[in-house]
Amino acid sequence: MTENTQQQHDSVPELPTQYAPAEVEGPLYERWVERGYFTADATSDKKPYTIVIPPPNVTGSLHLGHAFQHTLMDALTRRKRMQGYEALWLPGMDHAGIATQNKVEQQLAEEGKSRHDLGREAFTERVWQWKEEYGGKILGQMRRLGDGVDWSRERFTMDEGLSKAVQTIFKKLYDDELIYRAERIINWCPRCLTAISDIEVEYQEDDGELVSIRYGEGEESLVVATTRAETMLGDTAVAVHPEDERYAHLVGKQIKLPLTDRTIPVVADTHVDPEFGTGAVKVTPAHDPNDFAIGQRHGLPSMTVMDEHGVITVHGPFLGLDRFEARSAIVGALREQGRIVAEKRPYVHSVGHCSRCRTTVEPRLSMQWWVKVGPLAQAAGDAVRDGRVKIHPEDMSKRYFDWVDNMHDWCISRQLWWGHRIPVWYGPEGQVVCVGPDEEPPSGEGWHQDTDVLDTWFSSGLWPFSTLGWPEKTPDLAKFYATDVLVTGHDIIFFWVARMMMFGLYAMDGVAPFHTIALTGLVRDERGKKMSKSFGNVVDPLDWMDAYGSDAVRFTLAKGANPGTDVPIGEDWVQASRNFANKIWNATRFALMNGATVEGELPSAEQLSATDRWILSRLNATVAEVDAYYEDYQFSKLSDALYHFAWDEVFDWYVELSKTTFMGGGEQAKVSARVLGEVLDVTLKLLHPVVPFVTEALWTTLTGKESLVVADWPTDRGFRDAAAEAEIENLQQVITEVRRFRADQGLQPGQRVPARLGLSGTALAAHEGAIRQLLRLQPEGEGFQATANLTIGGATVALDLSGTIDVEAERKRLAKALAAAEKEKSQATAKLGNEAFLAKAAEAAVEKIRTRLAKAEADIERIGAQLDALPGA
Repeated sequence: MTENTQQQHDSVPELPTQYAPAEVEGPLYERWVERGYFTADATSDKKPYTIVIPPPNVTGSLHLGHAFQHTLMDALTRRKRMQGYEALWLPGMDHAGIATQNKVEQQLAEEGKSRHDLGREAFTERVWQWKEEYGGKILGQMRRLGDGVDWSRERFTMDEGLSKAVQTIFKKLYDDELIYRAERIINWCPRCLTAISDIEVEYQEDDGELVSIRYGEGEESLVVATTRAETMLGDTAVAVHPEDERYAHLVGKQIKLPLTDRTIPVVADTHVDPEFGTGAVKVTPAHDPNDFAIGQRHGLPSMTVMDEHGVITVHGPFLGLDRFEARSAIVGALREQGRIVAEKRPYVHSVGHCSRCRTTVEPRLSMQWWVKVGPLAQAAGDAVRDGRVKIHPEDMSKRYFDWVDNMHDWCISRQLWWGHRIPVWYGPEGQVVCVGPDEEPPSGEGWHQDTDVLDTWFSSGLWPFSTLGWPEKTPDLAKFYATDVLVTGHDIIFFWVARMMMFGLYAMDGVAPFHTIALTGLVRDERGKKMSKSFGNVVDPLDWMDAYGSDAVRFTLAKGANPGTDVPIGEDWVQASRNFANKIWNATRFALMNGATVEGELPSAEQLSATDRWILSRLNATVAEVDAYYEDYQFSKLSDALYHFAWDEVFDWYVELSKTTFMGGGEQAKVSARVLGEVLDVTLKLLHPVVPFVTEALWTTLTGKESLVVADWPTDRGFRDAAAEAEIENLQQVITEVRRFRADQGLQPGQRVPARLGLSGTALAAHEGAIRQLLRLQPEGEGFQATANLTIGGATVALDLSGTIDVEAERKRLAKALAAAEKEKSQATAKLGNEAFLAKAAEAAVEKIRTRLAKAEADIERIGAQLDALPGA
């Protein structure tokens, strides 16, 4: 180190020798929040950029899926803030009706009580107490991850403002005849005692039974198969296909229903598949959605045979039995009567379970509240079709249209006490009154409010505008609606995305709730397997944050984020990202020790070395590349581009090539120090949205400025130098090939070797010092004997390896390697010449053989060159 660089070093802060995330991350985040960097100003004249967070459940903890999507949203918002936008990333939580009520009921059960012992009002107050004490754990975890959200605008779906929004839109939908009450088939949980949405039903392959039962007598009989024999007590018909000649003589006739005193009709319905099973199906309208539809078409009665607990209510020998007990008893009784034609056990089939308690879901006819989705879904589809809303990646649009174009009316009522109570009152003479938020409900003897609450998805469907103050005309709503992008998983297109689209367009006069829907995949383990407690492969991201730092977790997730595709992740990858953070730290520390600075103007191109011009050319190209990837939501590609630019080009090449310049001191060292400062300044800015902590610590040290959070995002200045790029690429080729040759000869990386360099007349002559420094090549001395000669990129490198290797042993090793490569080439050539193989093999398999052949040919050329370079060749 020269005196000049020593003086520069003395004037800059010292960085610790190692990066310790635990010591850096927490204090940095609190500083960001205290300084109000994430607080958006609705009165500013900046262009707005808005993202509302998909609200996590109040009962939840941060899982990798949250960490994944939060990393992407934070990266988008941080970049836009740096670009000068008034960026708002709005946080909040969902009240999670069923999950939260279950938590509190479990507490009560431990006290020997139930919610009914407390009563509705006291129970609801108990839930609020639980929420204050235990809820919102995930909010603290979001801080650990570095979420740059506006905490001053944090919302909760049950807070006063959002509750008013829920009541307002319910009233509006009701008045527009888009909400109605009707008896329909719903998913019912006998444990939670409520209707549940489709997303709350998880299907798994269960071992069940398939029983074939003969209905009717003699020629006027047929056989039906069922996995739920207990529901036959509610059969009101048997259906066959109208063109099935086997049963044509029975259509319209009555047949005896076993174990009952009833007869039921045989009806013809096109829903029946004549090729499946016997071609005849039992129809239980009150306990199966398809059967309910058949019943509606044929005017069949609906008989409910189970209560809300799944207990049989039909008078007779099965009264009071649980549904599964009844199943066995009914099959036994049918067997005794000779009605069983076939039994298959185990019969593996898909069965729906409540996602909260794992209870088998029971399709059940029930009086519920419904949204008439037809016109709302049409509007949601049209907004994407006409380009007002873009879905990214575009090929996911089909999945969206599959949902919105085929959507059934939505059951919005839940038989819970925790949630938004349905604002409908019933009078003593059958009156039904829907009450808005500014209206007084009817009172007097006989009036009572509906006991159900609304589906949690109803309130979260209002999230993009209710959180901004709707139905009031607030400054936030005027400034930040519509939001810019929704980042969410492709698995909830129907359950949440479509509903926000429907409600946003309806409530906001045709203005969609967001301009872009950026769909992500799901996080999986390193083998691509779904993470599940039953598989034992669930990862707590906080454990990885503790071990490797939040930046490492964030970078790993972003690096795997290809639009719409699932993201495999393993601990080894997080360790690699930790190593990247360490590399950034160590390289910046070296730069500071050598006087890297951002002070003063960047020197003109004439003052710059080829190495300086090369890195600045690559820097500007990388800025343009990263910007393009951000606009296309290509997080994996932008992370990969930043990784390779920072690690390979800046740290492994530019920093190493600059060492000889710094060692030499003088004006050129000052120029390179300013260029290095510029490169680090811009590189840290580019990396900041994805890895905010380590970049903040380094950038503020490098520049002495306030914070990267409010720094200006770099722009492509248009500087390109193709000649410098070609020159340095040539230099890299020389260094890489000589390094490979040294390694092939078994030389140690630090072992110095005498060498004569033939660089005269080439641009590489200016880099001789760097070449010798990086390749550990010492000048030729007396007795120099060129035992190996390499010609690379117009340069010649003569090496004296005498005394450093056993030439004969090396010749034998290389000859053996050459024979193996030639054998591999022969085998691959034979395969590719086999017409039978080419005709049958998949394209991927053929391509694999082509790759093997190309590698073998490259190995033959490389090994041959090494043999030729040996002394005595």
